[in-house]
Amino acid sequence: MTEQPAASTTLTKTGAPADAAPGPAEVDARTALTALRDEIGKAVVGQDAAVTGLVVALLCGGHVLLEGVPGVAKTLLVRTLSTALSLETKRIQFTPDLMPGDVTGSLVYDARTAEFSFQPGPVFTNLLLADEINRTPPKTQASLLEAMEERQVTVDGEPRPLPEPFLVAATQNPVEYEGTYPLPEAQLDRFLLKLVLPLPNREQEYQVLARHAAGFDPRDLAAAGVRPVAGPAHLAAARQEIAKVTVAPEVLAYIVDLCRATRQSPSLSIGVSPRGATALLGTSRAWAWLAGRDYVTPDDVKALALPTLRHRIQLRAEAEMEGTTADSVIQAVLSQTPAPR
Repeated sequence: MTEQPAASTTLTKTGAPADAAPGPAEVDARTALTALRDEIGKAVVGQDAAVTGLVVALLCGGHVLLEGVPGVAKTLLVRTLSTALSLETKRIQFTPDLMPGDVTGSLVYDARTAEFSFQPGPVFTNLLLADEINRTPPKTQASLLEAMEERQVTVDGEPRPLPEPFLVAATQNPVEYEGTYPLPEAQLDRFLLKLVLPLPNREQEYQVLARHAAGFDPRDLAAAGVRPVAGPAHLAAARQEIAKVTVAPEVLAYIVDLCRATRQSPSLSIGVSPRGATALLGTSRAWAWLAGRDYVTPDDVKALALPTLRHRIQLRAEAEMEGTTADSVIQAVLSQTPAPR
C-alpha cells in the first residue's frame, strides 16, 4: 500500500470539547476519518500508509499485524490512533512466560462469597495493542484466536462478548531476530492486513529528531496536540456506507483470478484461500469509500493486494533460499493477471 486515497476535505472546528470526538451530525464520517492522518501526524512521522491501513481495518472490522524493526513507532502509532478515535485501548507486552489467562481473563476465587468470579483480561477493550506478539509461545498466541474471530471470550464454558468496535493491533519484529516464535498460519489468517513499517528516510528522521529536540514526549500525546477527531459513531456510519459500495462482476472476477493465480505459483506451497479473497474484496471497498467513490476499481484491488495477501501465502523452502519474498510473488501475480478495463 504505497499511496493514500485523497482526503475529501479537512476537518473543521466544530466547537466540540477537546476531550470529545465530534458526532456524525457535526462532521460526516468520511471527513472525520480522513482527518485521522493529519491528527496522527502530530505524533508519528512518515507512516501514512500504516495509518490508512489501520483505518481500513477498523472500517472492515478486521485486525492488523504491524511488522518492523524496533523503533519505527509501531506502538506509538496504535496509541495515537486510539486517542484520535476516542477508543479505549489496552496494551499487553507479550513475553515468553505470558499465560493465556493473562490475555483473556480467568476465574478468581472470592473468599468473601466463597464463589469464583470472572476477572476480565486486557482483551476486553476496543483497541488491543498486542506488543511483540511473536515473542510469546504459540499456546499464548492462540488465546487470541477466539477473540479475533468470534468477538468473544469463553471461560468455564460461558461466552463473554467483547466491546464493539474491537480491533487487535499486534506488533512483531522480523522473524529473523532471535527469541521469536513465528505465528501459525491459522492465526496469521485472522489478521485482515499485514502492514510493514519501513525505516524513515533522511528528511523524516530529521523531523523526528527535531520534534524530540523541541520537547516532544511520546508518553504525553495531549501535549503534542493530539485530540479526538472521530469516534465509534463515525465508524458505524462509515460501515453502513461502505456496504453500499458496488463491485462490478468484472472486478469480482479479477479478485478471484488474482487469488487463484497464487495457488498456481511455483514459488508457493500455500496460496490465498477464499477467505483471503473475501478479505481483499472488503478492503478494496473500504479503500474506494475513503477515496470518495461508491464503486470499486481494479486499481483499488491492486492498492490493497499486498497488505491483504502477503501474510496469507507460504513460500516454498527452495524459493525462500533463492531470495524470493511474499511481496515479490504477489507483485508478479498482479503484473501477469489481466485487469478489467
